[in-house]
Amino acid sequence: MTTTEAGPRHLHHLIGGEPGGEPSVERFNPADPEDLVSVTPVGTPDDVVAAVAAAAAAQPAWAGRTGPARGAVLRQAAELLRARADEAARDLTREEGKTLAEARGEVLRAADILSYHGGEAWRTSGETLPSATPSTLVYTRREPIGVVAVITPWNFPIAIPAWKIAPALVSGNAVVFKPASMTGVSARHLVDVLVEAGLPPGVINVIYGAGGQVGDALVDDPGVGAITFTGSTAVGLGIHRRASERMVRVQLEMGGKNPLVVLDDADPAVAARIAAVGGWGLTGQACTATSRVIATPGAVGPFVDAMRAEAERYRPGNGLHDGVLMGPVVSESQLATDLSYVDIARQDGGEVVLGGDADGLRFAPTLVGSVRPDDRIAVEEVFGPVISVIEASNIDEAVAVANDVPYGLCAGICTRDLASAHVFAERVRAGVVKVNRPTTGLDLNVPFGGIKASSTGTFREQGASAVDFFTWSKSVYLGFDG
Repeated sequence: MTTTEAGPRHLHHLIGGEPGGEPSVERFNPADPEDLVSVTPVGTPDDVVAAVAAAAAAQPAWAGRTGPARGAVLRQAAELLRARADEAARDLTREEGKTLAEARGEVLRAADILSYHGGEAWRTSGETLPSATPSTLVYTRREPIGVVAVITPWNFPIAIPAWKIAPALVSGNAVVFKPASMTGVSARHLVDVLVEAGLPPGVINVIYGAGGQVGDALVDDPGVGAITFTGSTAVGLGIHRRASERMVRVQLEMGGKNPLVVLDDADPAVAARIAAVGGWGLTGQACTATSRVIATPGAVGPFVDAMRAEAERYRPGNGLHDGVLMGPVVSESQLATDLSYVDIARQDGGEVVLGGDADGLRFAPTLVGSVRPDDRIAVEEVFGPVISVIEASNIDEAVAVANDVPYGLCAGICTRDLASAHVFAERVRAGVVKVNRPTTGLDLNVPFGGIKASSTGTFREQGASAVDFFTWSKSVYLGFDG
């Protein structure tokens, strides 16, 4: 066994500011099976109980600080993260597989999220309202929930935790954080900078381990007042059912089957670049990834031809190497899923125009043509670099096909016609709409979330509205007539 110059990192739980657990689970670089990246402990329900208790004990004093004082910790953490961006990006690439450029962009985005919510601390407040009663002032207060459970996936192991943890902390909550098992180092970079920036012991706690142990224990713990989760729809719905039984606030962001409509008037080369970035960038391992292209008759042939050139650019490789635009898939199980859906597409009559094969975990960028709207490859989430092409007669049919899936996260359209763009934006059933832009990529100051099976749809993530989930509103009536 060999390791890179960085070597493996042996991680421990963080409970009340103290390390815990014996590292035993090894994680290897998906691009280099000889490169040991990390060793993490296996959490238990008892660890969760201890972490929740530590969070509950630390939360009142943290909430007692002024909002700007809490925001200052986040802003300092942002600067610390920027200072170690190269190290964190390299670790992220080694354990998750995405390219170094993608990883560095994610790390810097996490730093920006910390800065943003650090600034929002000066604005997080209630509102003053008129009263029907004379000599009465009415105002609202935002109160923290208390202890928040944060459960995050492996595909954005530092950015997604940042956009959950930052608004939770700035609102005065304490956090028990369960990162994805495969990406513990990236998650720990975020936690480390928060601790180094002055976050008091117990305000953030980290428990590693499987969802069936740690995740379930967090969902069921009576000390947890809110649960924010990003991951698969099946797991998310299970969390929702269990949490609902004890009236706990839940925020879920789950799967997507995101369409990109390409109309006849679109430039095929531009549409192909947008589809490739959205579907093959990040190895297709994003809930916002483009997985379906719905093209009108005159666009199908030119689009497919243009995608051949894009596929040459996205040949998979080691994300640490220069010039690589797509890294390996994250694991053997994900590779098996990708390959199985290619086989299913063939069985349903689809034509594998590009890719469909793998060398180790390096799965080729894949394009499947002759797909019908109700084929499994067109309806079910793959979570890999697999794009299906569906033909629609016009924009009306394209919108109908786009909407006819259980998900409603992101949707895009490529067109040079402004009227078509507005029609699509109005009629498509998705939480995010992109016109002549990839379905992936989000501004941190803009609300994000889906509808249908993609999200609970009650609280949006990111932007100023992110704090809504982590606070409850108290109405105060103040009479001043003596």
